[in-house]
Amino acid sequence: MTARSFSALFAVLLAIGAFGPVPARAERIKDLANIQGVRVNQLIGYGIIAGLDGSGDQTSQTPFTAQSVSSMLSQMGVTLPPGSAFQLKNVAAVMVTAMLPAFATPGQQFDITVSSLGNAKSLRGGTLLLTPLKGTDGRVYAIAQGNVVVGGAGASAGGSKAQINQLNAGRIPGGATVERAAPQPVLDSDYVNIELHSADFDTARRVAEAINTQSGERTAQALDARLVQVLAPREANDRVSFLARLEGLTVEGGMPGARVIINARTGSVVMNRAVTLQACAVAHGNLSIMVNSTPVISQPGPFSQGQTVVAERAEVQIRQEGGGLMMVEAGAQLSEVVKALNALGANPQDLVSILQAIKASGALRAELEVI
Repeated sequence: MTARSFSALFAVLLAIGAFGPVPARAERIKDLANIQGVRVNQLIGYGIIAGLDGSGDQTSQTPFTAQSVSSMLSQMGVTLPPGSAFQLKNVAAVMVTAMLPAFATPGQQFDITVSSLGNAKSLRGGTLLLTPLKGTDGRVYAIAQGNVVVGGAGASAGGSKAQINQLNAGRIPGGATVERAAPQPVLDSDYVNIELHSADFDTARRVAEAINTQSGERTAQALDARLVQVLAPREANDRVSFLARLEGLTVEGGMPGARVIINARTGSVVMNRAVTLQACAVAHGNLSIMVNSTPVISQPGPFSQGQTVVAERAEVQIRQEGGGLMMVEAGAQLSEVVKALNALGANPQDLVSILQAIKASGALRAELEVI
């Protein structure tokens, strides 16, 4: 890949960094942090979807589906003969997952996701039957039921199959109803903890200073690089008003730490504007191995009573592209760093190895994170 084609990968980065470093700007505390304890809670449940058009589980291969249906029918007064085997084509076993919103009260509805647990071909057109949703403590916090919305489509006939998107998972908008409110410890203590999204001592200090300036000295104190403890009113109405004003306070944020994020699976590389590069020399070359196999047929002569023999002729080639030593100029801005890396003419996958080597040499002034 040439330097021109590689530069397209960093087009967005060049547009951001071409104007040089941007001074620190004021940001709301609401954008920098969240209130500790105000969070969603994961819920999970096991359920049955009925009403499928012959695309349900094959109960011979997923016996738990038939057992679940038998247990449900017995609770409704329908008794099946012991040891009876039955085939169900319109039923599928699913796992139901949901996120219980913070401060959710009984009667409130929220969305859920259903995912096939067996070998159902499609959940399109199915209806989730009454399913309890439990938290990590084993208590039921919501009840789910409703018609599944699947965002895919597919058809198969005569061994041919065509499919768009996923058919074995779907959502039910407003499909769960809260039965029990989750505890909210943020309203029980004299103090409220502000938790920064990214740990930074300077930002924590600035947040504490902004709160003390608005609400009085010793109202807030930074406990560490992430937590800021704030003394809040005890009355519920006063506390809500206090927290609303607190989230709206603006803080002069500092520059983020220099960081380069590398996705080793896709070769994607993303870096922020704080990344700098010291002068260094890099040698880069590609090694490729090609193996060609050509069939060769040996035909015996007439009346020789010989046999035709098929053999293979293999040819192995090793090719190595030029990898001369290249000088990489130092860069104090993101645009300069991108230009220096583009000069290497490496593709994104090769750039991963190059950045790791530059970091190991000490020339890359940034934290390298591989995801």
